[in-house]
Amino acid sequence: MKNIFLYALVIISAILTSCGESFIDRPSLSGATVSNYYNTADEVRAATSTLYSGLAWSGYENRALDAIGEVLSGNEYSSGSDDVPFRQMTVAATSVRLQDSWKSLYKIGGWTSSLIATLEQKKADGGDATILDPAIAECHFLRGVVYFYIARIWGDAPIVTDPGAIALTGNFNIPRYYKADVMRFALEELQLAEAGLPETDVPGRVTTWSAKGMMAKLYLYNKDYVNARDYAWEVMESGVYGLFEGEYADMFNSSANNNNWESLFSVQHQCTGNPWGSGNQLECDRAPSNMQTDQASAWELFRPSIDIMSAYEPGDKRRAGSMMEHGWTKPEWIPQKLPQDDGSFTVNDAAYNAFMANGYVYDTIQSTSQGGAQNGSRSNIAKYVVGPGSSYGGETVLGMNTGINFMVLRYADILLIYAEAVLGVEGITGSTDDVDAIKAFNDVRTRAGLGTKDEITLADIMQERRVEFAFEGDYWYDITRQGYTKAKEIIEAQNRGTVGNSPTWSVPFYVTNFTESMMQLPIPASEALQDPALNEDPVPYYN
Repeated sequence: MKNIFLYALVIISAILTSCGESFIDRPSLSGATVSNYYNTADEVRAATSTLYSGLAWSGYENRALDAIGEVLSGNEYSSGSDDVPFRQMTVAATSVRLQDSWKSLYKIGGWTSSLIATLEQKKADGGDATILDPAIAECHFLRGVVYFYIARIWGDAPIVTDPGAIALTGNFNIPRYYKADVMRFALEELQLAEAGLPETDVPGRVTTWSAKGMMAKLYLYNKDYVNARDYAWEVMESGVYGLFEGEYADMFNSSANNNNWESLFSVQHQCTGNPWGSGNQLECDRAPSNMQTDQASAWELFRPSIDIMSAYEPGDKRRAGSMMEHGWTKPEWIPQKLPQDDGSFTVNDAAYNAFMANGYVYDTIQSTSQGGAQNGSRSNIAKYVVGPGSSYGGETVLGMNTGINFMVLRYADILLIYAEAVLGVEGITGSTDDVDAIKAFNDVRTRAGLGTKDEITLADIMQERRVEFAFEGDYWYDITRQGYTKAKEIIEAQNRGTVGNSPTWSVPFYVTNFTESMMQLPIPASEALQDPALNEDPVPYYN
């Protein structure tokens, strides 16, 4: 963890580096200090804005989110060398995905901790509390969110609230604390955020309702059903958020719908200038290779699994909003191959251009050299794919980067949290016909074009969660929070293999060695090498 703590020594310059549009625009801050800065609302909000950006979240969001949340859970397939262990349940402490996640989440934890200390110092020196306190609350929200992730991924883990002091002392022997204490710390951070955040703000900024929503999710994870129910209900009754009113797919294929009223908290991306580190890089790893152009990269590292493809009910609109399969089209996207230097086209490029001339077509019969798609699951992920670039009927794409925000918490989650929490209060092994819970559940299904239910069980809710949030990095946590016995049942029933052009070409793969130790992922080996205390038994954080 040594490198994470050293971020604290350069925290002021790091969090004040300009990185984008809308509310994350910032002026040059050369020479800024605590004594001469943080005097206006704009200056204070400029400091916290980086915490929302891809600059902070990219290490987790880029690939680790897919590997941990989706490949590990059986929703996605990958043959990438760094990701096969997640599919096969052989993840080692040397995994680059774990290392990237750890660095990203603890970096955000360090940034928020250092900024909290800086703003508290400014307040103690006579700074305006009315502009400083909401910013401090934003930091508490983000610190709470990252420790919620840390607890769900690793279980017992370090808690660091003063990385600067640790860096200066050089004592990097930080212990692991019990998972229950990490979860408690995350909850206390969200409680501070709830108390200090405003009820409304500009699109993209978190509010007290964002904190209440994230607390509801944390309470549900902890099986505190009463508090999960009550906090979810508060958000529902506020009227501040609601289900996106367009097509389900529209939330995920256009940055025009960034910060829509379904989003309670999103990572803020932009795709202008040099977007490296602040752009959304999910498209390049998810989009089919036949969508690649001179503007947009696409190499389909992650694809839907065979198992997730069997999870959708007939007529579910979310299927086409989440996955591309044979016959999937997007008429406004018209990818084209460029001519050679002499202006001519190869036979394959000419055939490709003709095939795509009337809009993008996902076809599993057409030759791959001429625009077809024939990968191992005969499908690709559609979520967070915004197209082949601005010259080809889509929006701006700069290589690996797009400008679509990643939604960490959205209102559909609040509705399903409420339904599950009500069921939990009544008895999680039974069913409920509670009017409000049924309505919340059915609101999600109705948008998906599905029929309503008069009574729901936990199995109904978990099924709904899986297809509603597929490819959003959440399913692994939904599996593990059901306990080892259920997790083993789910994991070992999944076909994590591939299909071919005929059944005889299929290569099924089933996990048969799932153990309770796999419920939490190993601490990255490089971190344990720097901090030997991570190899020791966890200790209490609270007296």
